[in-house]
Amino acid sequence: MAFTEAHENYIKEHLAVREGERARRLLEGHGYAEKWFLEAVWWPAFGHFQHLHPEYEVSDFKDGYRFLDFAYIRGPLKLAIEIDGYGPHWRNVSRIQFSDHCRRQNDLMIDGWKVLRFSFDDVKESPRYCQQKIHQLLGRWLGEENAAAEADWLEKEVIRLFLRSGGPLTPGEVRQRMGIGEKKTRAILYDLARKKWILPHSGNERIRSYRLSSAGRDLTL
Repeated sequence: MAFTEAHENYIKEHLAVREGERARRLLEGHGYAEKWFLEAVWWPAFGHFQHLHPEYEVSDFKDGYRFLDFAYIRGPLKLAIEIDGYGPHWRNVSRIQFSDHCRRQNDLMIDGWKVLRFSFDDVKESPRYCQQKIHQLLGRWLGEENAAAEADWLEKEVIRLFLRSGGPLTPGEVRQRMGIGEKKTRAILYDLARKKWILPHSGNERIRSYRLSSAGRDLTL
């Protein structure tokens, strides 16, 4: 499925279960920067929008409500993702507004949220950097909380990476795009090859690249 169709379905699905201010906020708050983040960063990195909620409502320290650009909620993990544009909003922010912004982030941390903030410049100019930061956080959290889940999740993400690339990949390319270490990369590739989901593409004694097998291509991820 192409991004445009997937994005339209994604917004429709969330609108279908919202009403009032929550629906209005999604219609008005999910704008140019947020859609660009999904198209340039999230979709190439994951190929789906599972567990990702746009314009997600959270309570604040004033017993009111605020909205996160995106919330990734998976089991006990709560990740807030904010896209910040450098414009009049930031250049003209008052001291009171700046303090309020800091308090908002503190409240999120106290409530158990992990927070990633990306400038819109990085989303546009350095989407790979943004992808790596998200992969690193998710990989580290899964490693700390559940090593088995981490392996399962990373294996699926590597298979998706092969599907998106459409050709062979070297261990170095997998390591760079996933934002994980060399030892972990080789362990994942070894396990995927053992399961016959990927096959050696080049190299004899030392495999230099892998390609997706028919079994790996048929996986439902």
